[in-house]
Amino acid sequence: MSEKKRTAPLARDAMAYVLAGGRGSRLMELTDRRAKPAVPFGGKSRIIDFALSNAMNSGIRRIGVATQYKAHSLIRHLTRGWNFFRTERNESFDILPASQRVSEDQWYAGTADAVYQNLDIIETYNVKYSVILAGDHIYKQDYELMLQQHVDSGADVTIGCLEVPRMEATGFGVMHVDKNDTIIEFIEKPADPPGIPDNPELALASMGIYVFETKFLAGLLRRDAATKGSSRDFGKDIIPYVVKNGKAVAHRFTKSCVRSPLEKQAYWRDAGTIDAYWEANIDLTDTLPSLDLYDKDWPIWTYGEVTPPAKFVHDLEGRRGSAIASLVSGGCIVSGASIKRALLFTNVRVNSFSNLEDAVVLPNVEIGRNASLTKVIIDSSVRIPEGLVVGEDPVLDGQRFRRSEKGVCLITQAMIDRLV
Repeated sequence: MSEKKRTAPLARDAMAYVLAGGRGSRLMELTDRRAKPAVPFGGKSRIIDFALSNAMNSGIRRIGVATQYKAHSLIRHLTRGWNFFRTERNESFDILPASQRVSEDQWYAGTADAVYQNLDIIETYNVKYSVILAGDHIYKQDYELMLQQHVDSGADVTIGCLEVPRMEATGFGVMHVDKNDTIIEFIEKPADPPGIPDNPELALASMGIYVFETKFLAGLLRRDAATKGSSRDFGKDIIPYVVKNGKAVAHRFTKSCVRSPLEKQAYWRDAGTIDAYWEANIDLTDTLPSLDLYDKDWPIWTYGEVTPPAKFVHDLEGRRGSAIASLVSGGCIVSGASIKRALLFTNVRVNSFSNLEDAVVLPNVEIGRNASLTKVIIDSSVRIPEGLVVGEDPVLDGQRFRRSEKGVCLITQAMIDRLV
């Protein structure tokens, strides 16, 4: 941070622009009806709530969200849960669906185009800085610290980066940096990622977070839109151009990640596969989880649905409503059933003599009597029939449901309907 004293946080002169139009196809049927940023996470939130909460908690009061793929669920969540911004306080919250604003036959062609098509809206707010965010990652970060580095370094673009084991960075955009973290080269999914000068065993992988001065960004986007053959993408077009023709600087996530006293390491997850999504949710049931959702100093804002408290009923041998190492949301009823290492979203009912273990159960699910479900993800509004057994016969599970490489079964209502 610069020694020069600032009179106001830089975040107050910034706009966060969240790219939330992606499908997330590796989540399979979980994204058949919703975009990846709208996928529920952690019992009551959506994945996009983390980027939005980071912006809010960092002091940014102007936010835009670009949507595209099957956006209804996402837009409904945003209008219900993020409608508290007030124009009279110089705040704004814009939902920006792909609406063919530039031409009548053009949807968002890429991440850069999703910003370019709404430049006129961004420019009306006259903010000095633009913070471009991916809407599909789970993490806590103070963007004010990233803005401070951007100004102090004199960068044209500052790129948020994860420090990862070098050979695990092959699926990312990787920054080749000098000793000052100035980016020499941006390499998309390299077979042999370059190491960091101070630790050659690690590489700097892009988080899809970019800080620009808004006027500079506008010029870049207009130039890119006029360039034939561009894919209109930040990672493929915009960032390589700035690296070559300007000053691009890496910002290490560890410098601005937010951790409570209970969080031992910087936490960032791309819950982009069935296995990764299940693991990230189930990890929350640990006694000391890697992600602290109870941190009052950095709350994760979301739509607070009005529900009655969770309820556990019956206390007979073999028919006892109980939960061990589990998260149970409002509106849930565990009626004579046993759950262990489970995460129940809002309004889930588990009926008598059933057992759930290592289960992620999305909202409004009802589980019939005598069901036994182990290592599952159950999509929202599914009705599990009485006596269904999942998690004991891998071959049968694979025939009936979506079974992952690590043995997690995704269950949707369409799959249940085919059993009848």
